[in-house]
Amino acid sequence: MADNAFQPLAARLRPVQLADYVGQEHILGPGKPLRRMLEGGQLHSAILWGPPGTGKTTLARMVAEHCNAEFIALSAVLAGVKDIRAAVEQAQHARAAAGRRTVLFLDEVHRFNKAQQDAFLPWVEDGTLVFIGATTENPSFELNNALLSRARVYVLRALSVEQLQTLIQRALSAEKITATPAVLAQLANAADGDARRALNMLELAIDLAAAREDRDISNDIAAEVSSGTLRRFDKGGEAFYDQISALHKAVRGSDPDASLYWLCRMLDGGCDPRYIARRVLRMASEDIGNADPRALTLSLEACEVYERLGSPEGELAIAQAVVFLACCAKSNAVYLGFGEAMADARANGSLDVPLHLRNAPTRLMKELGYGKEYRYAHDEPDAYAAGEKYFPDGMESRQYYRPVPRGMEIKIQEALARLRQRK
Repeated sequence: MADNAFQPLAARLRPVQLADYVGQEHILGPGKPLRRMLEGGQLHSAILWGPPGTGKTTLARMVAEHCNAEFIALSAVLAGVKDIRAAVEQAQHARAAAGRRTVLFLDEVHRFNKAQQDAFLPWVEDGTLVFIGATTENPSFELNNALLSRARVYVLRALSVEQLQTLIQRALSAEKITATPAVLAQLANAADGDARRALNMLELAIDLAAAREDRDISNDIAAEVSSGTLRRFDKGGEAFYDQISALHKAVRGSDPDASLYWLCRMLDGGCDPRYIARRVLRMASEDIGNADPRALTLSLEACEVYERLGSPEGELAIAQAVVFLACCAKSNAVYLGFGEAMADARANGSLDVPLHLRNAPTRLMKELGYGKEYRYAHDEPDAYAAGEKYFPDGMESRQYYRPVPRGMEIKIQEALARLRQRK
């Protein structure tokens, strides 16, 4: 009991019974897959994938407890193949001595390399171990196919504000501390879906209240412990790419308000504004193109402004570019045409440049016919050499660029149509 007193609040209040577990109803609700496994005492290997503080470790412990299995917990940050061998020996002893199965829980499993992940596969295969891995990263990218094929992936979700308030209120009751609904809401919002963060902030708030010899958490204490918390954002991880994808798609979808929201979510989470500025340049070419060429210019200028002003002043220029791009007419005609032309360039090999298109700086080249019969466009009516061929010999003319009927590309489309009629 004395040892328990020194544990963090999140560890002391870790639920043991399924009824006390908060969140993840989509996999633990009545009739849901993981709930059926727990109620039936059926064990299978699993990957628990979700943001920090969503109950992955707690869930793994519950699986072992409900199925009357031994539980061995390792962290991929500290453990190695030697620790896996020791866990295998412990599991073999448990099966021989008491006929009990063993759950090996590996936290941060994505930190294991391929060889380390492969090390416990034979023991999972022969039933010595039931493997449960926890990860905040996308298993598709971070885990071996061999491991994924032997484990079912369960996706855990960030806790809602209401679920976090339930958790905080339960902790307050256990610690015999009181707080107003406004304090509960402030702590729950600051936790940003992370139960561990919520309980850590609450523990700090309880300590501050105790220092004042108070059993009530005041608004100013809640404001102090929740100040400076960052939104959930893992640079280079799943949340990172999800959010930049949302920003790009909001711009493409011509929603300036959602575009601003996702921009601010990324900045608030600590994303390097230079990275966002580079992505905005990509959006200008990929999704606006020649429908409004000003988009690329303004995006470049936003990059320059940020380099001159830095944060936070320069971030406003990036926001200006994002809003402008969202409001622009959209065209991916250049993006699609570039892809088709690149595919042809790779597929057709090194086709020779036609003689009439070659440069002829020397007499020998002229004698070989370089540049012969080339028609100088500026000498033709409307500076257009109707009928001239610019593709390689033996390759049919192609149309890669197809302007869309939006923005400036309306005019481009009309001009190209007139030229093609003359051709």
